[in-house]
Amino acid sequence: MAFAGFVTSTIPGVSPAVLLPRSTQAALSIAKSSSVSVQPVTENAREEDYQSKDVSGDSIRRRFLEFFASRGHKVLPSASLVPEDPTVLLTIAGMLQFKPIFLGKVPRQVPCATTSQRCIRTNDLENVGKTARHHTFFEMLGNFSFGDYFKKEAIRWAWELSTIEFGLPANRVWVSIYEDDDEAFEIWKNEVGVPVERIKRMGEADNFWTSGPTGPCGPCSELYYDFHPERGSDDAVDLGDDTRFIEFYNLVFMQYNKTEDGLLEPLKQKNIDTGLGLERMAQILQKVPNNYETDLIFPIIAKVSELANISYDSVNDQAKTSLKVIADHMRAIVYLISDGVLPSNIGRGYVVRRLIRRAVRKGKSLGINGDGNGNLNGAFLPTVAEKVIELSTYIDSDVKLKTPRILKEIMQEELHFKKTLAKGEKLLDQKLNDALSVADKTEKTPCLDGKDAFLLYDTYGFPVEITAEVAEERGVSIDMNGFEVEMENQRRQSQAAHNVVKLTVEDDADITKDIAETEFLGYDSLSAQAVVKSLLVAGKPVIRVSEGSDVEILLDRTPFYAESGGQIADHGFLYVNSGGNQENTVVVEVSDVQKSLKKFVHKGTVKSGALEVGEEVEAAVDPDLRQRAKVHHTATHLLQSALKKVVGEETSQAGSLVAFDRLRFDFNFSRPLHDVELEEIESLINRWIGDATRLETKVLPLADAKRAGAIAMFGEKYEDEVRVVEVPGVSMELCGGTHVSNTAEIRAFKIISEQGIASGIRRIEAVAGEAFIEYINSRDSQMTRLCSTLKVKAEDVTNRVENLLEELRSARKEASDLRSKAAVYRASVISNKAFTVGTSQTIRVLVESMDDTDADSLKSAAEHLVSTLEDPAAVVLGSCPDKDKVSLVAAFSPGVVSVGVQAGKFIGSIAKLCGGGGGGKPNFAQAGGRKPENLPSALEKAREDLVATLSEKLR
Repeated sequence: MAFAGFVTSTIPGVSPAVLLPRSTQAALSIAKSSSVSVQPVTENAREEDYQSKDVSGDSIRRRFLEFFASRGHKVLPSASLVPEDPTVLLTIAGMLQFKPIFLGKVPRQVPCATTSQRCIRTNDLENVGKTARHHTFFEMLGNFSFGDYFKKEAIRWAWELSTIEFGLPANRVWVSIYEDDDEAFEIWKNEVGVPVERIKRMGEADNFWTSGPTGPCGPCSELYYDFHPERGSDDAVDLGDDTRFIEFYNLVFMQYNKTEDGLLEPLKQKNIDTGLGLERMAQILQKVPNNYETDLIFPIIAKVSELANISYDSVNDQAKTSLKVIADHMRAIVYLISDGVLPSNIGRGYVVRRLIRRAVRKGKSLGINGDGNGNLNGAFLPTVAEKVIELSTYIDSDVKLKTPRILKEIMQEELHFKKTLAKGEKLLDQKLNDALSVADKTEKTPCLDGKDAFLLYDTYGFPVEITAEVAEERGVSIDMNGFEVEMENQRRQSQAAHNVVKLTVEDDADITKDIAETEFLGYDSLSAQAVVKSLLVAGKPVIRVSEGSDVEILLDRTPFYAESGGQIADHGFLYVNSGGNQENTVVVEVSDVQKSLKKFVHKGTVKSGALEVGEEVEAAVDPDLRQRAKVHHTATHLLQSALKKVVGEETSQAGSLVAFDRLRFDFNFSRPLHDVELEEIESLINRWIGDATRLETKVLPLADAKRAGAIAMFGEKYEDEVRVVEVPGVSMELCGGTHVSNTAEIRAFKIISEQGIASGIRRIEAVAGEAFIEYINSRDSQMTRLCSTLKVKAEDVTNRVENLLEELRSARKEASDLRSKAAVYRASVISNKAFTVGTSQTIRVLVESMDDTDADSLKSAAEHLVSTLEDPAAVVLGSCPDKDKVSLVAAFSPGVVSVGVQAGKFIGSIAKLCGGGGGGKPNFAQAGGRKPENLPSALEKAREDLVATLSEKLR
């Protein structure tokens, strides 16, 4: 969805004709059919009362949206969990999709709107399952006004919704306001009629919303539900008391702009931003003790209980917490993967990975083995995910369509983690025991070393937060500073999410606010007359630019394609001809074009003359480069279709680049493509190219385009009207890029590489058209030179290279054998330097340097010496085979090992003196180092230690 044109919601449930029955059978059937029950908050709340009310989660969502739709609000769909806003990692609030409108950067398309927004927050992860209300995934119901209505209407409607539509007893609803907001106080007191004792004035920290140091801000008013009105007003000192109150509705009155000086200036357009927590309202209306026991989440808990073979009612609080954590996390995991976020070690992917691994550990603590159904090598989370997907109908109807991919990703990640979980847990247990032991001896607070926490993360896949949880259970803290040093640029990526939506009015909005949108002519023309509307140098507006200046130019119309949808921008020139047939007096070379709010910014350099605002220019796109981009963009569409045919419909685009010299296509797939698959993909695409099919381009309503089967690119925002590019019988995609008119223009297609770039993400690079010709010519030139060098025909190159490699291997082996023989000979020469240790029992010892002998030859020499000196004997040799390299070897005969001296343990400490390390078996070990200058002293230390140790053992 693009801000320039909102998409009307098509979510089932907004129209009464397509609603689920008005009941809460989902939750009640769980209570009746399993040993797990939903307990009411109050003793006198009977099941008959619960059943008679339309209080299901789906019903609450529908009633909220219909309430505001009947009051002139446009019902809009939830935005993706992957926000367009680069300052936020995940969608954390309902207002996020409206941020450009609140900033005044985009004109409103509707005066007011209402949504049910899917949200993810991980900043309070440690509280999930422990409190009644904390979640990673939740739905925020919201009503928004963009300069339409303000405080009075927002307050009155919030009260009407709460007390009439949802039927909350008026005496149970408390209100908080900002301490200085007398206007809100008067509305609540005089117009709504809330008693003064139930209106609480609160400070800036609680009831004044800011988006950052500067930008839009304003006072808040919050609605709280009172679970215990019998306590009276005197007991209601703190509305944050979770044992009595729950905040369920927040109204933000966005009426000021905070300047850099801290001054509050009234906004010209006052806005309303509200949020009502669906899960919280469901808890209140369904009369259950926490959000988890509502029909939105409890069926998932019931499924996990079934897999664990336990009863929710009968288990202890720790087990209940684990059940809640798994249910909560699985909701987040399913919807994140549905929105294209796959497990990885960075960014959003790390959030998914962390949640999956946390759920796996909680499942293990509940005793769930394997898949929970007898397959000890299976995965149980996909079964839980199926229940989440079953409940997704009115949250996001697209989730069910993506079921195979969601379950596959979850299963792969769970099984991958389980492979290392046992080893990691064993190591963690050992490290925690060590930390506790050290603490006992030193009488200090037990602390796990940051290096150990990083080892668990890097080698065993333990997110540091999981390590911290386990450590906390054992009373051990973690050296997070040490961990962060080890992590370097890979610090706790899930915490990179900014949990505040920043609204700051940026300079570029002010600079271009009075300039109309650029008219794009590039689909039909490569040149056009245009007027210079604005010039920017270093981000600042100027009236005139001269030769040599780097400049950004805004035109009223342009044939230049601006970078978007993976396609790079057009290159070309702007010309000014001030006199008839004379040469151009001004030439600007355009090297990039970016688009912001439908205004095209042409970036370039003035090559000659001077350009002024208001001048008319001829804008000319480089036709050859445009053709290259068109060829590669259409070829990208063909590639996606070929991938779906060859490797499966479940593959989907994860990113792309359409450049002049190549195309790049990233897609979701779990393994490398086989050579035969790549060949089939190439063959299929080249066949489609040879079919010379004319492309069809049309503009359709988004809903019609999707119904027709057009593929939408994940992460892209679309307007009400979309451009559909179709290769009949082959491909149909929503696309604003430039394309060839006939597939024959592509000429040929060639894949040049296929590789993995992240967990579950593969990348294909390819060339087509003129770039294909250049690639083939380059390869042909290289082959010609190779044939000339090897003095063979092209068809014989492979055999010739294989023969040369075999000859090289044979020569290397022969050289190695000769070096080993030479080393053995030198060893024989120095064998007379051996000396004995001990009296009644003697051991022959030899510690010597063998100059520049390589490691393999050093090994051969040591083996020869230890056998020549006869048992018992101990040999330590060292050498410097390269400028910055040390090789060490220790060979101990059985008689030496039997007295308790081991080569592997001995050689490691000696190697450290040379800046290295190593080890091996008790009878033979090798080591290395990076400080050749320390070798003489290291060998001397080896001699002293060996004599001392053996003498001690032989007493």
